[in-house]
Amino acid sequence: MAPPFRADQIGSLLRPKELLDARASLSSPSQLYDIATDEHIKQAEQKAIDWAVQKQLELSVRPICSGEYGRHIFYGGFFETLEGMTPRPDLPIPNAFRTDFPTTTGLAKMGAKTRAAVVCTGPIRWKQSAYLEEWKMLRKTVPEAQWKDCKITMPAPNYQHIQLKPGTAFTASSGYSTDVEYFKDLGGAYAAEIQALYDHGVRNISIDDPNITYFCSSQFLDGCKADGTDTDALLDMYLEAHNYFLRERPGTDLRMGMHLCRGNMSGSTHWVSGSYEQIAEKLFTKTNYETYFLEFDDTERQGGFEPLRFLPKGKNVVLGLVSTKKADLEDVDVLKAKIAQAAEVVAKGQGVSKEEALDCLALSPQCGFSSSSLAGGKDMTMELMWSKLGLVRDTAKQVWK
Repeated sequence: MAPPFRADQIGSLLRPKELLDARASLSSPSQLYDIATDEHIKQAEQKAIDWAVQKQLELSVRPICSGEYGRHIFYGGFFETLEGMTPRPDLPIPNAFRTDFPTTTGLAKMGAKTRAAVVCTGPIRWKQSAYLEEWKMLRKTVPEAQWKDCKITMPAPNYQHIQLKPGTAFTASSGYSTDVEYFKDLGGAYAAEIQALYDHGVRNISIDDPNITYFCSSQFLDGCKADGTDTDALLDMYLEAHNYFLRERPGTDLRMGMHLCRGNMSGSTHWVSGSYEQIAEKLFTKTNYETYFLEFDDTERQGGFEPLRFLPKGKNVVLGLVSTKKADLEDVDVLKAKIAQAAEVVAKGQGVSKEEALDCLALSPQCGFSSSSLAGGKDMTMELMWSKLGLVRDTAKQVWK
């Protein structure tokens, strides 16, 4: 199965100043992580999305994304809209979180004392779409025939659970006695959200799951050991959490992908390092995705292409070779050589020709350009961002003629 786009992107874009200024009034954590309702802010979001969409249409950048301009941060808005999920804007670091959890330990070094999370306090039920409004804002200036070229992103189902101290993701009042019960109902909420988006024309959805790469980190694994957590079982449970809603996919024409990275904070900060080697086989074979967006822009951070030998036939990988963390524009020939190296690994693993292996690969930036309103790569500018997306487009045209 070929990827939906040979030249792809993760989803978030640098925020225009006008949008940042409009959202500056949202000062409290509970407001920041929710979806804004203020009319002035909504108008600024729509204007920014219209601008970004037109820019992507002009430059032939695909898929067309909202830039996540309707959210403060990539995971914002979804969990907060679910019945039974309660925002906790100021949980104490480190006591409320896993031992040596990379995100919270990193934030603590930056001076943070608390972190927002969403805790389950009742049965989880989907009651309204979190991202339908964003989808309507995105498609507003896109011809209907091109809606299939657009993409919506969503956070992973394990996002809250993985960071919170074991046993605290749901309370006694939730009615859940096991993690599996929690994830099955959460999977049902995801399925309902995806159905609502599909019914209104969405045909490409990418689930952002940066925390799965924490299983490549010795810091995270050692912290879990200190908590008495079986990391193999934990990884299996998180991968299965995706399958609960993937099995309910509403149509065969809906393309679903999973994006992994190692953190995308302001100033090109990442939280963990480590090769995909420790998770690749399970990732590719135990989840029902057909597309995986994997960062490969920095061998020191994520290692080489060797884990791609586990990619089974019928699935595909979008190679994140263009960095959103570095201001230098990559060389086309270097990118093409890396794509060829990745194809060789896949070919050997699947026992196919290099040409066949190349057919299950695509190219993208390694992450979004602005995972939150305040995040962005060091020295990254609007002009350079569009140049990098253009580089992805042009390189893909040369590789996949």
